[in-house]
Amino acid sequence: MQTDGTTDALVGLSRQIIGCAMHVHRNLGPGLLESAYRSCLARQLALDGLDFEQEVPISIRYEGMEIGCAYRADIIVRRSVLLELKSVERLLPIHEAQALTYLRLSQLPIGLLLNFNAVRLKDGIRRFVR
Repeated sequence: MQTDGTTDALVGLSRQIIGCAMHVHRNLGPGLLESAYRSCLARQLALDGLDFEQEVPISIRYEGMEIGCAYRADIIVRRSVLLELKSVERLLPIHEAQALTYLRLSQLPIGLLLNFNAVRLKDGIRRFVR
């Protein structure tokens, strides 16, 4: 990936988001439903002054037709970073494929797959760059 000011800013933003997620995980630990982590992460993002949207409808184009709200992104931060949250025993290749597909369809530059059910959150984080 070529480094420039925009890329550096996005990498910095993704690090800040990961810091928020780690703060949530330290406070709650593993074992809750994804919706609980999403609500708490949203609160932490707001406390850190980050603009974001939750449950963002994403449309797709298929065979020349726009299909509205084909899926909903868990969280999008600053219209730049897609967050796909999980609370599963372990991340599987299908979870990574799902995050990559969502990232491609949303046309955002960076995606984070965050598994809050990991004992150590850092083991449940995957970063994807388009």
